[in-house]
Amino acid sequence: MHKVAILANQYTSLFELSCAVELFALPRPEFATWYHTDVVTFEDDWLHGTGGLLLKAKTINNLSGYDTVIVPCWNTIEPTVPKKIALAFQQFYQAGGRLLSFCSGAFLLAEIGLLDHKSATTHWRYAENFVKRYPIIQYVDNVLYLLDHKLGTSAGSAAAIDLGLAVIRHDFGNKVANKVARRMVLAAHREGGQSQYAEKPVSCSTNHFSNALDWALNHLDERISVMELARRANMSRRSFDRHFRNNFNVSAQQWLIQQRIERAKEYLEDSERNIDQVAFAVGFESALTLRHHFRKLLGTSPGNYRKQFQ
Repeated sequence: MHKVAILANQYTSLFELSCAVELFALPRPEFATWYHTDVVTFEDDWLHGTGGLLLKAKTINNLSGYDTVIVPCWNTIEPTVPKKIALAFQQFYQAGGRLLSFCSGAFLLAEIGLLDHKSATTHWRYAENFVKRYPIIQYVDNVLYLLDHKLGTSAGSAAAIDLGLAVIRHDFGNKVANKVARRMVLAAHREGGQSQYAEKPVSCSTNHFSNALDWALNHLDERISVMELARRANMSRRSFDRHFRNNFNVSAQQWLIQQRIERAKEYLEDSERNIDQVAFAVGFESALTLRHHFRKLLGTSPGNYRKQFQ
């Protein structure tokens, strides 16, 4: 059983804490295996949450026995980490544990050197402070999250859910991650980066535009041109391209490739189709094309991905 610890501290942000609890601590009897999760603290006293809410968590002295530790938030103004917590996190990571930070939680990992010379992200509001305080960290500003082997960082607030779903997808597969997202009434995977949400009004897509994307998702096995999508969206090609990039921060063609790869992952996990059959089923002209895009987007081959879930 995979054991998860969610770190609570004084003045914990309840939204990010709740995201971690919803994703990893909520009982899910519909799955044969799931996480065993504790909300933990290194303090003996009650904790103050946002809005003055008092919290009581499991008091611990170290992180041994856990496989993944999540830091939902951390102080961004005075991010100094107590020695006991710093030592516990360093020992945990050196022993092969996985660390995830949501939003400002990246400040804790950065403060104790675990992000040195690595790529990381946090909420766009804290970016300037983060870059100034930790110049040897490769800050990435236009992503919802970064996940690399044993380290994951997410942008602000709701991006925590995106990172959490990516971790669930890695641990249990696409089908399970999709079911978790569906239960939360969320998209299993959002495209684009956090710049689309920073100090800009929300763009409302027309029904024609949304219907065009729905049609594409239901016809991924067919040849789909961007011109066809623009026609179904009742827009000129130029307006469609601009509208698409403003909403998804990628081109329509790249979005189609991403959706085909997501569908291919489902077939690789849940069906006996060979690689050629999977490629044709998701709209690629050959297995070679599928392998090319699969490796480019996921860093692995379709065959190795299938082995992970067998």
